[in-house]
Amino acid sequence: MDTQHPNVRSHAQSRVTGKNHHRNAHPGGVEHDNTRHTTRFTVIGNHLAQHPDLSGLAIGLAVYIQSVPAGVPVDIKTLAARFPEGTTRIAAALRELETHGYLRRTRERTESGRVVTRTVSCNQPGRHAPAEPTRPPARRAAAAPQQEPPRRALPAVPRPAYPALSLLQTATEVLADLRRKDPRLLLSATDAEHLAPGVAAWLERDLPPTAVVHALTADLPPESLRRPAALLAHRLTTGLPPLPPFRAPAQPTPVPHRMINCDGCDRGFRSDGPTRCRDYRGD
Repeated sequence: MDTQHPNVRSHAQSRVTGKNHHRNAHPGGVEHDNTRHTTRFTVIGNHLAQHPDLSGLAIGLAVYIQSVPAGVPVDIKTLAARFPEGTTRIAAALRELETHGYLRRTRERTESGRVVTRTVSCNQPGRHAPAEPTRPPARRAAAAPQQEPPRRALPAVPRPAYPALSLLQTATEVLADLRRKDPRLLLSATDAEHLAPGVAAWLERDLPPTAVVHALTADLPPESLRRPAALLAHRLTTGLPPLPPFRAPAQPTPVPHRMINCDGCDRGFRSDGPTRCRDYRGD
């Protein structure tokens, strides 16, 4: 990659021997033909390269951002000009990296009054506290690393009267489909678990899943969504439709008498008992 390592002396590239260079014991699997890097390389942890929850685009962007020198722009438009993916997919991938701690983005105001986005790349999330902003502090003794502040809790959402397992499963599927309508609505498993009862409360009101998806994705703001889960929680609460009116059970419809022919005159009449019409019964 782009990071220089001046302490490593430059010499001819040598073939890596030993356990990192041998034929795979499983035919069909990957084989590594590795050569040791001596210049222009970046160390990437397997926790990122093999992350089970990040998309391939998010992993690739994290590797690129960690490889460039400090000060290189890595905003959405710059990355969209550098890579073939569009701004929407790149914005969603950057939110993935924020969710898993590989990226921190904050809005700061410069001395001239301009608001800019400050981006911090973390090669090992959770190992260091967020860097203190902008102004260089006076020299002081190094402080012990602090944990990152806890994330603000999401707003409460409505609850269904009868939280059946099948209803909550359908609600979870609705939340998973939201990213198909707008990639900005990518939710973590924790966010989806929090929002699922609110969606179930809507489905309990006889709304089809497509109507719930439309209500949650219609008229979204054009700018980046800082906390999409909080926005969805707000919509689930404020837009909750009323319960359907109580419907009394239908009364049974009376069954009419069957049509038969009189045994005396063959005239048709309705009866469930006598087989003769009124005239012949009179006789």
